[in-house]
Amino acid sequence: MEITASHPLALPVGVTLDRYIMHRQTAFPYATGELSQLLRDIALAGKIIHREVNRAGLIDLTGGMGIQNVQGESQQKLDMIANIRFSRALKNGGEACAIISEEEEEIIYTGNNHAKYVVAMDPLDGSSNIDVNVSIGTIFSIYRRVTPIGTQPTMADFLQGGRRQVAAGYILYGSSTILVYTTGHNANGFTYDASLGEFILSHPDIQSPAVGQIYSCNDGNLDDYEPGVQDYLSQCRRKKYTSRYIGSLVGDFHRNLLKGGIYLYPPTKKNPDGKLRLLYEAYPLAFLAEMTGCRASSGDQSVLDIKPFSFHQRTPLYIGSPTMVGNLLNML
Repeated sequence: MEITASHPLALPVGVTLDRYIMHRQTAFPYATGELSQLLRDIALAGKIIHREVNRAGLIDLTGGMGIQNVQGESQQKLDMIANIRFSRALKNGGEACAIISEEEEEIIYTGNNHAKYVVAMDPLDGSSNIDVNVSIGTIFSIYRRVTPIGTQPTMADFLQGGRRQVAAGYILYGSSTILVYTTGHNANGFTYDASLGEFILSHPDIQSPAVGQIYSCNDGNLDDYEPGVQDYLSQCRRKKYTSRYIGSLVGDFHRNLLKGGIYLYPPTKKNPDGKLRLLYEAYPLAFLAEMTGCRASSGDQSVLDIKPFSFHQRTPLYIGSPTMVGNLLNML
């Protein structure tokens, strides 16, 4: 049989996440493989959550637990499952000595005190979307520990500041499952092929548009936003920009990253310090954003320059296309 260039058998399989990580590791002569393995462990947990999300309605994984997490938010069944799956994958992988999670009040010790890295994570962002088949995601941030190898990790390992991250990213569970991450050089996206059980490079060296026409915010809080934010949103409407808000930070950020836009969660009367968590939501997305040409601000300063003081610290967030973020900040 003659196979033409357009025949399906002639198409390249693509670069898998494992192969890409291995290739990147060889580019750094002092790399010893621990970070590479840690990223593989996160990807493995993402595959497991992909499976759980896709069969949630069949095995009674939708709905709430009837309890609240440390944030005072109602926990969904998949929240707890994702927290357990990621924690277990990182413990078993052996490269993380400690974890902090949105779902846990204190540090999760893995027992791997000789490991070099700690992980901050939001195991499942967008819980309110779980029961209605709308995009949800995982956000993660990785630091090289500052406490001595072999000792028990402490708060200091997590409160280093956003610019000390060595890797960060997210996994989006939607019409397809996509993992996007950076190690501080560029950002790449990998789409999960369930038939192969592999993440395949689909979005190499992501560069976001400098300006967009999408704005994403909770319009129900409009009257509580400060006047400058209200004026900016009025300007967006006058310019006929498109309003898109999923209620999942990962989903909204991913769309605006690729198409150009701004995501904003300003302070409100109810949440004067903002609602989003600094360590495992704002920091990792801001780190990734800067690698793609985007900008992330709290309104007062770059998100990555905010000094952390607690695990579950909150912050306002304005993130997305640099021109749009700059225009908003000029109105505050």
